[in-house]
Amino acid sequence: MRRLLPDTFTILLVCSVVLASLFPASGSFADYFGVATSLAIALLFFLHGARMSTDVVIAGILHWRLHLVILLTTFAVFPLLGMALGLVPDSILPQPLYLGLLFLCVLPSTVQSSIAFTSIAGGNVPAAICSASASNILGMFLTPLLVGLLFSAGGHGRLSWDVMEKILLQLLAPFVVGQMLQPWIGNWVRSKKKVLTPVDRGSILMVVYLAFSKAVVEGLWQTFSLGDIAVVVGLDMLLLGFVLTFTMRGSRLLGFNTPDQITITFCGSKKSLASGVPMAGVIFAGQSIGAIVLPLMLFHQIQLMVCAVIAQNYSTAAETA
Repeated sequence: MRRLLPDTFTILLVCSVVLASLFPASGSFADYFGVATSLAIALLFFLHGARMSTDVVIAGILHWRLHLVILLTTFAVFPLLGMALGLVPDSILPQPLYLGLLFLCVLPSTVQSSIAFTSIAGGNVPAAICSASASNILGMFLTPLLVGLLFSAGGHGRLSWDVMEKILLQLLAPFVVGQMLQPWIGNWVRSKKKVLTPVDRGSILMVVYLAFSKAVVEGLWQTFSLGDIAVVVGLDMLLLGFVLTFTMRGSRLLGFNTPDQITITFCGSKKSLASGVPMAGVIFAGQSIGAIVLPLMLFHQIQLMVCAVIAQNYSTAAETA
């Protein structure tokens, strides 16, 4: 039952939203806080680059069929489902929340939780490490490109060169620098996980607070009702359920063994809050992104609860086999 309860980070996310709703950042404080948030995001992606072992990524590339299935699910199947959600009438799913769901669908997979659930379920952990890492690396290129393609195709705006420049400078450049320094500082960064975790999570909480502050000032909670939020939760669950079924059955039909099926299921069905929130802050800079990140925050908790149950079921089945 404890697996179904929100984790500490989810509770902190909720607290950030509540704080932004009661005491939204505005004026000069919001400007200074925005600069601090940008620096925190750059530090976050630098640490991602420094933490990822190049040897692990290269070693895992050999299992190309598994990685191809996961990447196609993450960056092709999910976006197609996101486009299909555009058929839901605006009277049921308000346009800003639909754009949040569409943004969710073009994000990379998670790293930590994908690997953790794969390990619990008895899956191919080295392949999960490689695949989740590759998804996040490629996501820095593919997510902005897919946002530009899908949002402009639907008449929701386009990705400008200014935004691409911000992505390169604020996300990719720190990651590349971290990866270049990884041979010298990688082991130290990985050994200091407990010390550096607040940097990871703190930067996300800063983005969430800033995003919802701006959204609250612009009337977020007057725009959306509890019914709208319930619709988003339902569609999040529908998305996750479809992709979990697709990855489970598809990997079996493609002839993968059980450990690889488990890896495909967990790495292919998850979406990264850690990458998604900072990316939203950069891609949609200057816009109200509270509605953009809200579906992702809800999806984050849903995927943790559902995948925890599935991983435990896999583990129990392996023990009784």
